[in-house]
This record gives sequence, C-alpha cells and structure tokens, in this order.
Amino acid sequence: MIFQLNSDPTQMPDPTLAEEDGLIAVGGDLSPTRLLHAYHQGIFPWYSEDTPILWYAPQERFVLNPKNIRISKSMRQVLRSEQFSWTYNQAFTTVIDACATASRKDQDGTWIVDDMRTAYIQLHKLGFAHSIEVWNKASELVGGLYGVLIGRVFSGESMFSIASNSSKYALIQFAKHFDLQLIDCQIHSAHLESMGAGMVSQESYLQILDQQEYIQNGLDLLIYPNQDTI
Repeated sequence: MIFQLNSDPTQMPDPTLAEEDGLIAVGGDLSPTRLLHAYHQGIFPWYSEDTPILWYAPQERFVLNPKNIRISKSMRQVLRSEQFSWTYNQAFTTVIDACATASRKDQDGTWIVDDMRTAYIQLHKLGFAHSIEVWNKASELVGGLYGVLIGRVFSGESMFSIASNSSKYALIQFAKHFDLQLIDCQIHSAHLESMGAGMVSQESYLQILDQQEYIQNGLDLLIYPNQDTI
C-alpha cells in the first residue's frame, strides 16, 4: 500500500504495509522532524529530480554488525601502512558532495538531489547526521561516508572512494571506534557482503530500532549525544 503523506511531519505509515519493492509513501517534505520520525520507523527517502519524494521501507535490510566485520589480509596491510588517516564530522558537506558526484556502476545520475543535500546538511548541523572522512598523506580527501544515527543504529546513506580501499577504511574505522549496534547498508553490494554484511528481515530490523532511545522534546526531535561522541 502506498500512502500520500499529509502536512503532519510526525505521521508516518506502518512500514510493514510497504509494497514488495519497499515503496511505502509519496510526498511530504524533508524537514528534520519528518526525516527523524521516518528513520526511527525504518523508512527513508529515495527519489530523483523527476519524481516526487518517495519513501521506502524494504521488506529485507542489508545490514552489518560492527562486531562481526570481516577485514581481509590485504585490508589489514592497508590499515598498518598508515597511508590513510581519518576524521569524524570535519567535512560533512564535502563528503556528501563527493558522494553525489561519484561515478557508480549501473547508475545514471544521483539520488542526492539538491533538496536531499540541504536536508542532510541541516540534520548534520542539528547533530543527527554524521560523516567519516578519509585523507591521504597529502591531506587530500580521498574517501568517506555519511548517514543518520538513530540511537546506536547508523543508517548509512552513501560512501565514496577516490583512492582504492578508502571507503572500506572509513567503514572499518567507524565500526571499530564507535559504540554502534548495527549499520544499515540499505542496498546490497558485493564488497560490503565480503566485509560481513547480510540480509535481515524487516521484522528483525524494526525490533532493533524499537530498542533505541527515543525522546521527544519541544522540537519533537530525537535526542542523541553531541557530535564529538557516539
């Protein structure tokens, strides 16, 4: 069933009623309140310039348990080589722009349209969206990722890699250094599967989301730690 969203940003449909392809709703806006309510219910926006805002709640989720991340022998060599360094929330806008312009196999254009870019930068400023940046020895940004944090569940939105293995490096450092329960990778990819990601049912994913702290304040927003810690 596909729902038409109304003007109330706190009202999102039951994710279990999504279509087979995951489509659950159309319309609405990308306000922080609506986005955070959506993510807490396992729903995320995914659309292009020539469509209205489309909201998805897949029947299966491609996820990674940070405790079970697999690091190949070659990747361990990369980690030991110190060819990269990483930072947290130091270049969010640059990361999202790099993700938007990255060339991807079998993909024409980007889903990170201008309104999406603006919305997630706003979420970042409010402390709800986060980035990991990867730098080479010349202090050039060569990889990274960004996404939305719901309690200890990180919904990864996109990653990019200019230098070989740099996005894997970002994911490994993120999983290693922050107290995350789960990373939602959303869309299947072979390299994430090789690192230990796999499918879980929507029911299992929603149960995990239900365990995350959810507090309403005067702005009707989720409350998280500040941007210096997760």
